[in-house]
Amino acid sequence: MDVVSNLLYLLVVLALGFLARYVGLLNDARADRLTQFAFYVALPALVFTSTATQSLGEVLEPRLVLGFWAVLLSAAAVGWVVHRRESSPSVRSVAVVQSYHCNLGFLGLPIVAATFGDVVTAKASLLLGIGALTQVPLTVAVLVFVNNADANVRDELGNVFANPVLVALCFGLLCSAFGVSVPAPVLSGLDAVAGFALPIALLVVGASLSLDEASVDLSTVGSVVALKMLVMPAIALVTFSLLSADVSTTRAGVLMLAMPTAVSTFIYASELGGDANLASANVFATTVASVGTILLVLQFVG
Repeated sequence: MDVVSNLLYLLVVLALGFLARYVGLLNDARADRLTQFAFYVALPALVFTSTATQSLGEVLEPRLVLGFWAVLLSAAAVGWVVHRRESSPSVRSVAVVQSYHCNLGFLGLPIVAATFGDVVTAKASLLLGIGALTQVPLTVAVLVFVNNADANVRDELGNVFANPVLVALCFGLLCSAFGVSVPAPVLSGLDAVAGFALPIALLVVGASLSLDEASVDLSTVGSVVALKMLVMPAIALVTFSLLSADVSTTRAGVLMLAMPTAVSTFIYASELGGDANLASANVFATTVASVGTILLVLQFVG
């Protein structure tokens, strides 16, 4: 599919997920099963096949990781400055977190794979692993610090290392490093499973979207959308340009960092004292806005 077709597909499947939840077809139990399949099966299969079949030297690009960290921390700093005057800690913490926390797994990697394929997907898989080790600790730290939340940070962070995507990434990189050839039937089977990553992820994200305008400050939502969907991708474009990154690195880095805020931020906010209604509204607004902003980003990197 070309870029426009990909984005129309994204919008349609998101809408189907939202409507399926609205009419009761995709209830909590079914949505949970789809989420588990995507998280434990489809995404790990996509990560493994994309990395195991590529040259390790081409995937492990230092500028990719340095650029990702620079953009993430810069966006977090800008979010902190913009939202520091929010009177409520629960609102301030969520606004800051959702100004930088990207949906790398359920939207980022599948969209990169559908748009570019090959080495760009392998680099995006690496960023998914790096992101899990970076975004989650930063988000937990911000929510706990701002809300003075009573939480077992060690347990929260320990869950990161049980992430099946990280396991798949490690195996994929090891196969690449040692030249292990994955048997063709196995690779074909994993490719088939990986093909379900995008549609299932979109259905799950669509089913999770909800918006209650009466309970949130729309100006705060608007500022989060502007920071996450416009400012952060702009920082990414400038950063990877200054690093003189090659085309595949720039495509992987910028597109992954241009993703809307992750659904998981709603869960973290609910558990760690953040404003859950605002978190839900921000997920909804950034995801809907991403249909247009991703198309804009792809005009620069596609």
